[in-house]
Amino acid sequence: MLDTAQLSAVEIRAAREENPEIRDREFAESLGITEAQLVAAYIGRGVTRIDSHPDKILPEIETLGEVMGLTRNESCVIERVGFYDNYHSGNHASMVLNEEIDLRIFPKFWATAFAVERPGKDGPRRSIQVFSRTGFAVHKIHLRDGSDLDAWAALIDKLRHVDQSDTLDVAERKAPEAAKSVPEKADILRTEWDKMTDTHQFQKLTHKLKMNRLGAYRIAGAPYVQPMDNTATDLALRLLAERQIAVMIFVGNRGCIQIHGGTFEKVVPMGPWINIMDERFNLHLRGDHLAETYVVTKPTQRGPAVSLEAFDAEGRIVLQIFPDRRAGEENVAAWNQLIPELPRPKREAAE
Repeated sequence: MLDTAQLSAVEIRAAREENPEIRDREFAESLGITEAQLVAAYIGRGVTRIDSHPDKILPEIETLGEVMGLTRNESCVIERVGFYDNYHSGNHASMVLNEEIDLRIFPKFWATAFAVERPGKDGPRRSIQVFSRTGFAVHKIHLRDGSDLDAWAALIDKLRHVDQSDTLDVAERKAPEAAKSVPEKADILRTEWDKMTDTHQFQKLTHKLKMNRLGAYRIAGAPYVQPMDNTATDLALRLLAERQIAVMIFVGNRGCIQIHGGTFEKVVPMGPWINIMDERFNLHLRGDHLAETYVVTKPTQRGPAVSLEAFDAEGRIVLQIFPDRRAGEENVAAWNQLIPELPRPKREAAE
């Protein structure tokens, strides 16, 4: 049996040849390595390490034309087809802002990046894959049939990293932060909550009170937070598709948050997965991973912002859904009317 702590690139590739059908992430886990280490094992064999800073990568991605952007966490994957134009750099957070590709990027977590070219059934598959220091996939960009291959070759030449070793050192991944509540500050939390004028102020508020998002939700109580049954997200997605209500769906990890804005049509369940399968927008959600779900109401200058937010068993946020205000106040009203139809916790319903 292979000692996975000391696997060489040759051993990783040999093991991969024996299991070609498994997705990279699952295969890497089966070997006891990270996905980034698996990709690095193919450097010189269709893989090139490139500069990982978003200020270097994102302007070059714009030259590729239409691509597909993908962001994931442990329980949800979001995919959107579009163009990477309108990039805004920032020390703490950068952004891509357009109708289809809408990203919030946190550069300090963009540690390693690769340009990847692999054979596929319909020809070569090309992608940019970005990883954190722990080897977790932060963001991926997949080329499409119409993408500019001359720009792809130029991107690799321009961004090629000096280090082209087929091994990669990664940092140990820390356990997720557990919910942090300070029950004796619940009244202060509610008082300060009422003073908010923008949803982005919430993180600063919880930090000041030495709480985090989930910890604050657990103690805020009505009318600020309403616990929901964990099937609420599934039903919400089905009703949103049926009624064509435009929403903003946020899915992310520590390095990147990707946002779908607008409507969608095709919700397809498949085992534990809840899937949206539209032509230019896909979402893949593990419904069985959802451990806590809340409807959250925060005051803003434009009126209350009502969101549906789901967390996994380790306290990580899986996704958030807000109404898309760009679609008008009638759309917001339709979202607000949908919320009471979602299931409350079964024990609460029984009471």
